Amino acid sequence: KNNLRLLSRFYHNQCRTNMPLVVPGITNTGGANTSGQATKDEWLNKLVGKKLSESSSDETTFAKKDLPKIHRIVKRGDVMTMDHRPDRLNIYLDENDNVRDVNYA
Repeated sequence: KNNLRLLSRFYHNQCRTNMPLVVPGITNTGGANTSGQATKDEWLNKLVGKKLSESSSDETTFAKKDLPKIHRIVKRGDVMTMDHRPDRLNIYLDENDNVRDVNYA
């Protein structure tokens, strides 16, 4: 019995896997998106290093009017709500108001 118990414990420890939680339509890791919404990586490519402007886009700026309808701009030190909205694009600015990161949350 002891050998069987040890073998069983060994088997469970060796065969245990940690599976990531993936919820279709909610989990977004920056890869392909089936909802037609641009992915995190696509927004990073469009925005990182740029300043946001009210009306026009060029090599160094991006127009706020071209952002998704549901978005939030976050500057360093800003207080923000912790509600989870997978369709909301969060845009994080650095100390010079350049985009440093984005995510959906």
